[in-house]
Amino acid sequence: MSRLLLAIAPASFAVISVSGLSDAGGIGRASPAASAPALFQPATHCMTCHSGLTTPEGEDVSMGAAWRPSMMAHSARDPYWQAGVRREVMDHPLAQTAIEHECSKCHMPMAHVSSRLLARSQAIFANLPGNVDADPLAVDGVSCALCHQIRDENFGTPASFTGGFLVDTGAPVDRRPVYGPYEVAQGHATVMRSASTFLPTPGTHIQRSELCATCHTLYTHALDANARPIGELPEQVPYQEWLQSDFRETASCQDCHMPPAERPTPIASVLGEPRQAFSRHDFRGANVLMLSMLNRYRDQLAVAALPSELDGAISRTRSFLRERAAEVRIVESRRVGNRIEAEVLVRNLAGHKLPSAYPSRRAWLHATLRDAGGRLVFSSGALQPDAGIAGNDNDMDATRLEPHYSEIRSREQVQIYEAILGAPDGSITTGLLTAVRYLKDNRVPPRGFDKSRVPDDVKVWGDAASDPDFRGGEDRLRYVIDAGDTAGPFVFDVALWYQPIGARWARNLEGYAAREPQRFVRYFDSMTPASAIVLARASAAVR
Repeated sequence: MSRLLLAIAPASFAVISVSGLSDAGGIGRASPAASAPALFQPATHCMTCHSGLTTPEGEDVSMGAAWRPSMMAHSARDPYWQAGVRREVMDHPLAQTAIEHECSKCHMPMAHVSSRLLARSQAIFANLPGNVDADPLAVDGVSCALCHQIRDENFGTPASFTGGFLVDTGAPVDRRPVYGPYEVAQGHATVMRSASTFLPTPGTHIQRSELCATCHTLYTHALDANARPIGELPEQVPYQEWLQSDFRETASCQDCHMPPAERPTPIASVLGEPRQAFSRHDFRGANVLMLSMLNRYRDQLAVAALPSELDGAISRTRSFLRERAAEVRIVESRRVGNRIEAEVLVRNLAGHKLPSAYPSRRAWLHATLRDAGGRLVFSSGALQPDAGIAGNDNDMDATRLEPHYSEIRSREQVQIYEAILGAPDGSITTGLLTAVRYLKDNRVPPRGFDKSRVPDDVKVWGDAASDPDFRGGEDRLRYVIDAGDTAGPFVFDVALWYQPIGARWARNLEGYAAREPQRFVRYFDSMTPASAIVLARASAAVR
């Protein structure tokens, strides 16, 4: 039997027609006789043998129980993603087919591959969880049988990005390879093939950052009123940021986001033997707000994970963010006459920008000065009840942005590490298919990042580009506060906050009269106190 490698090509809207699919990526139209569902099994099928796993210390590392409350498992249930797709379709109605095709690649990848093989377009809204006729493969999100079938032929190339992973669709049903980092004995392989139809195959490429980059590197294409592409935006490029960091030589995506067990651990509950460097499958990330939203609105979103499982995922995410994301130090603080001066250092501990990936994410500094009685003398960057940031021009006015600072002297100034998108006319936008460039990108680069030499896709934009104290791994800035005749001693405190969905990104959905955007805004409004988390903080006494 001949092999067919299905390339989910990084298709721009130039190569996907509005009325149907082109053969972009060199894929011919496959025969409808192909049995697309045989390509995959739902995650519940894999859980039969890959649950009930514990480390020698007694930690439960069952793959299914770890994956089930993750954002990978909820990629199709994510109400913000659903709202975002609906917004783009409403902004660009002539491109609805292309938009749903593009956005399903990584959020409903198994259903997308199956539809592509059968020469059908992938309809997102018909397959949302909770719909009676939804494709179970779509609902299963980013699941075991997808990631472990990805081949490595195009890894790290532009063709692999924006969902351009390769899946071998021509292998016989009972010989479909699923890749893992271990050699599997013939007897064990026979058992797995009998139980799942998959044949375990050694493939250490499953541990490479390039596998993650197939979906976590996204280039979007701005469209005009006639759905014609007018520009390209590097929407999410954490892999490219990692390539420019020192982490390229020391740690992969999986090392941080799927941390290995310290001691040999069985990888299966049936005939499992202890394996070195067992990767936890909880996919630790940064979207603590969405995990909380999924748990609160689990019935409306058809969430399958148990409440206790999501509680555990939320706890792990909070710990991960607080321990592995950033450090804040007050390098120097002093009183000079009526002024309090302090130098603050923000250090990025991650292997990509802080924050990275989807551009709704932002981090910022909330600095306060209190007198000897604890009374507030100065505040910059307080989180507001509506999830906005005090002093942030963009939260107050969608047409303005808060600049990058090397020195802060006023309550109206706040250091926000963020990406601000620009439309073709230079205006600010949160529409991905309207954006053609960055007006500001001062997200803190990773260690080793040389902002003067990196490619345009990952460069620093705005005032941070010329700030000598904003460089690979860190940002330094000064606070100069007028304390007047207030008696000391003082306490200067600075906290680095993080918000997965900035208030402006949520508020810009309010004008879309459709179920998904309106529902998300209601959810967001109900959770504004929990919209952000403190990553790190430091305090200093000033006399």
